[in-house]
Amino acid sequence: MGLKKWLDNARSVSLAQSLMPAMLAVVLAIGKVGFHWWDALLAVLGVCSAHLAMNLTDDYFDYKVDMLGDRDKVTRKGFRAMMVKYPYLTDGSQTLRSTARAIACFVGVALICGALILVDRAHTSSFWGEDGLWWIFAIVLACAFGGVFYSAPPIKLAYRGLGEFVIGIIFGPLLMMGVYYSSCAQMGWDVVFISVPVGLLVMNILFTHSFIDIVGDAQCNKMTLARLIGSRRGNLVASAAFIFLPFFTVILGVCLKVLSVWTLVVLVILPRGIWLFHSLVIFNEDKSVKMEKPAFWLGPMPNWDRYRELDIDWFMGRWLCSRNLLSGFCAVIMIVILINDIL
Repeated sequence: MGLKKWLDNARSVSLAQSLMPAMLAVVLAIGKVGFHWWDALLAVLGVCSAHLAMNLTDDYFDYKVDMLGDRDKVTRKGFRAMMVKYPYLTDGSQTLRSTARAIACFVGVALICGALILVDRAHTSSFWGEDGLWWIFAIVLACAFGGVFYSAPPIKLAYRGLGEFVIGIIFGPLLMMGVYYSSCAQMGWDVVFISVPVGLLVMNILFTHSFIDIVGDAQCNKMTLARLIGSRRGNLVASAAFIFLPFFTVILGVCLKVLSVWTLVVLVILPRGIWLFHSLVIFNEDKSVKMEKPAFWLGPMPNWDRYRELDIDWFMGRWLCSRNLLSGFCAVIMIVILINDIL
């Protein structure tokens, strides 16, 4: 099977979840003493490869516990659960063995990128110290632990209601701090501060998914954060926190003078968050929200007519909005930083 097929199998469409935070970290590092473009590009490539490996690893262990069989039962019972997560395995076109090889290849690319960064940085940085190379090792080990045991036994964090926190930490603070350090060989409070709201918005993508697919997850016995919280009111409170706290964090950063006042421009994305939360309130009341055509300010939602035909627009509208909330947040801050640097 060719690279394109494996990119599709690894759900490369979800790369915005890692690519946007990684690019934001690079933009934050531009202009810092020690910034190297080649290390920044290697870091972004390594992050994307690791993300694809993690997606396949999740499929690998989910398939081993035969989750799809449970989701088929859910569909036959009439519940509108998202399914067909790994068709390349269920249709027999690929096996667990070939999937393991693909995982190894993506991990190999990520490790090669990391090794090249280390070789380059070793010429100018020591291992220990405030800005030592230990940052890279610590971040890689933490990401590897969370990425593997997200679905892998015996810990299986995603099955204990901890999946959202694990992914939020990996694709927020750990990813951004790792890319930032790789790019300029130092750590800064600006990237630490910005990585927190980014992590919350990443968590929001997963939580929105588990919130609106809570019946399907319950039927296949997957313990998500939404199920762990249990109550409808509690899930709405959690959703409000994931959606709105990132914007309050930016305001706090500006007040503390950690972030530029121009960072407040990111509030133009807030209407997306308000729409998403309102749609979840409606969902919680067992009502439907219909969109003949998504409003442009909600961000790109390709294949909308197809989603409506399949009667999953109720799901995809909310999920895509949560993804666009993250992408828009990162994109606006990147633009603000670049314009501010030019001026």
